[in-house]
Amino acid sequence: MIEVRWHGRGGQGVVTSSELLARAVLREGKHVQHFPEFGPERRGAPVRAFTRIDDKPIDIHYGIYEPDIVVVIDPVLLSTNVEGILSGLKNGGYLVLNTTKVSEDIAKVVREKNLKVYIVDAHKIALEVFNRPLYNTPMLGALVKVTGLASLTSVLEALGERFKGEILEKNKIAVKRAYEEVVKYEI
Repeated sequence: MIEVRWHGRGGQGVVTSSELLARAVLREGKHVQHFPEFGPERRGAPVRAFTRIDDKPIDIHYGIYEPDIVVVIDPVLLSTNVEGILSGLKNGGYLVLNTTKVSEDIAKVVREKNLKVYIVDAHKIALEVFNRPLYNTPMLGALVKVTGLASLTSVLEALGERFKGEILEKNKIAVKRAYEEVVKYEI
C-alpha cells in the first residue's frame, strides 16, 4: 500500500489533487481511498488531503500518519511548517515540492531520513498557464512522473472527469509541463 499526504491552503486545490490522483488510479484498476482534512473552511487556511493506493481492497479506515509520499502544493508552507510537513514521512520516502530551492531545515531531515526529493516550479507554471497561482494540477503531474503511481494518460483522462472546455485544456498543459520539468533535488 502507498500512502500520500498533500499539504496546501484552502483554495489551492489540495483536495482536488488528491481526488484527481484517486480517479487516475481507479482507471488503472487499483483500489484507492481519498479524503481531506481541514480546519475552519476558509480560503487560505491550512488543508491536508490524503490518498491511499493498493492493488487489493483497502479495509482500513483511519488517517495517514506515516506517509510514503508528501506533496507540498503551497511553497509558503516550506518555511512556516517544516515540522508538520515532514512529520511521520517514512525513511526513504518521497518529498515532492513546489519550489526552486530546498531550505537547510528541510535538507537536514532529508539527509537523516534518506528521502528522495523532487522539485518543480509549479508557481511559475501556474502563472504562465492560468495567470493565477493554481498549483494543484502541476503538482499532480510532478508526482506521477517521479512515482509512477498513475500514468500520464490516466491523469489526463481524470482531468476530463472534473473539468471541461478551456479550463480542461489549461490543466492538461499544466500537468504536462510539470511532468516534464520536475527534477530530482540533490542534497
